[in-house]
Amino acid sequence: MSRLKYKINGREDALIIVDVQVDFCPGGALPVPEGDKIVPVLNEYIRKFDSAGALIIATRDWHPPNHISFRDYGGLWPQHCVQGTKGAEFHPDLRLPNKVLIVSKATDPKREAYSGFEGTGLDEMLRRFGVRRVFVGGLATEYCVKNTVLDALKYGFETFLLEDAVKGIDVNLGDTERAIREMLEKGAKKLSLTDIEYLMAEC
Repeated sequence: MSRLKYKINGREDALIIVDVQVDFCPGGALPVPEGDKIVPVLNEYIRKFDSAGALIIATRDWHPPNHISFRDYGGLWPQHCVQGTKGAEFHPDLRLPNKVLIVSKATDPKREAYSGFEGTGLDEMLRRFGVRRVFVGGLATEYCVKNTVLDALKYGFETFLLEDAVKGIDVNLGDTERAIREMLEKGAKKLSLTDIEYLMAEC
């Protein structure tokens, strides 16, 4: 059975790239194994969505140095993605267009925020642009990607997981697969580059 083809609608679709930052890639403070391998795939999604005139959003962890998620302050993780540091920058090979909208999250030192929607106003931003469908890829599958996907569903957006443009940490073996299963059970659909078609934006 052939898979469905999805045409990008530049007026109603948005690509959300989650936390593809230096600290989450090999050599960073909190690396996702092979996290950099999704960058060329994301670049192709960016090219397609940009050519169709669709909205492109990049979320980023943008922590103060005393963030509650850090081990020194009772959290689970080593210090990472601190505001203004090299580790908080987007991966240098990620080809974000000039018109990308950057959403900073987890900026409150006393609140964790895995989802790109949490405390950012992203849902209102998407509605203001007339977005109805979101396509989500990035890092890490079972944390920030999963929570962003689940919140997108909660806010009523038709939501697609870009299965070839996500990577997980798998702290516990099987975490990534369980996260994908949960997203699909909650209503997300998965697709890959070969499922995407697009029309060039009208001049």
